[in-house]
Amino acid sequence: MTSEPTEDSPSGSNPLLAPLRLIYGIYAIVLFLALGLCGLLLVLLLPGVGRRRAVARGMSRAFLWLAGMPLTVKSAERLPVGQCVVVSNHASYLDGVVFTAALPARFGFVIKREMNDVPLAGLMLRRLGSHFVERVNRNRSGADARRVLRDAINGNSLVFFPEGTFSRTPGLLKFHTGAFATAVRAGCPIVPAVVRGTRVALSPRGGLPRPGRIEVQILPPIFLQPESPSDAAIDLRDRARQAILSELGEPDLTCSGDTALPPHTAHERSAQASRP
Repeated sequence: MTSEPTEDSPSGSNPLLAPLRLIYGIYAIVLFLALGLCGLLLVLLLPGVGRRRAVARGMSRAFLWLAGMPLTVKSAERLPVGQCVVVSNHASYLDGVVFTAALPARFGFVIKREMNDVPLAGLMLRRLGSHFVERVNRNRSGADARRVLRDAINGNSLVFFPEGTFSRTPGLLKFHTGAFATAVRAGCPIVPAVVRGTRVALSPRGGLPRPGRIEVQILPPIFLQPESPSDAAIDLRDRARQAILSELGEPDLTCSGDTALPPHTAHERSAQASRP
């Protein structure tokens, strides 16, 4: 497991580095905008979602490399050849770019609906075949979930951030069940993944981006049991969350400082806290 510097570490407060950080931050933003606009133009012109996603993947990899954020993907061979649903912890707005670079172009993303209204970004995401889901309006949320399910039933692989958002402090929030219900209905495995380094590279607290290593670790797939129980989605959710929490090295934000509890007790409490 890699370690990453904290945002409040002494090295992060050295005033002598402030001008360099400012120059780097401006460079990274300009680089992102330049590559993003080039990618958007190609995505608008190219036919076929597969070709568009391949362009987005190339642009994402180029940005991370040129921005001094080298990406390492560990255990990529664990990704099934066939359909699957990838679920990951969520730490930064950079996570989508990282997973676009890390995963094959056959994966589509399920994203909160607010991103649909972001100028240019919403247009690009629509052209890449992303799904936008409502988190507040129940009627619209149900319609969005049915659309995602149709895509999964048609054999498409998807990526979810089941926390739905990220916190300003390190740790894992509760998981929503949408990704896991989709996997159950589509009859495909869940693949947990852990992303590290993005919280430092682009802090959820705001501020300019920073260089640093980023890692995506693919964990062993979780398959449906031969005789799935009625609460199969909840079972998948709890197993996937526990797998991510075990590897992440960050606190369980659904627990109240009870890290001294036995593992099975902590898991039970975490599972209950994740329930809708």
